[in-house]
Amino acid sequence: MMFSKACEYGIRAAVYVTLQSLEGRRVGVNEISEEIDSPIAFTAKILQQLTRNNIIHSVKGPNGGFEIDPEDMNSAKLSMIVKAIDGDKIYTGCGLGLKECNAQKPCPLHDKFLDIRNNLSTMLTSTSLYELATGLEVGLTYLKR
Repeated sequence: MMFSKACEYGIRAAVYVTLQSLEGRRVGVNEISEEIDSPIAFTAKILQQLTRNNIIHSVKGPNGGFEIDPEDMNSAKLSMIVKAIDGDKIYTGCGLGLKECNAQKPCPLHDKFLDIRNNLSTMLTSTSLYELATGLEVGLTYLKR
């Protein structure tokens, strides 16, 4: 996959939080961790990054947990999660992982990879958490590997 493990878990966690928020539920780190099949400490770190980047919200207290406001579900795009966790390297990195690859010194895949990167960028910026969560509801998507 093109995303880091943390990013994959981040996407799955955000989708799960969205799905639960659609039902008016806040969810804790333990439940999220279990649902997306990720270690608790790792999940907590990922949720912290998503919260810090205002993708999801953390509510403290006995009825606390993670949630996403219904009005944010459509504006929260996959690209925001990828940027929060992996940064921009998916848009700028070489398809072969070479450090010196650029338009002036292209690797053999450079030009072909450009199209893939542009398509990926379009997909990430146009796919919302709401879209993913509602796809999940009708059974089109699954969160566990």
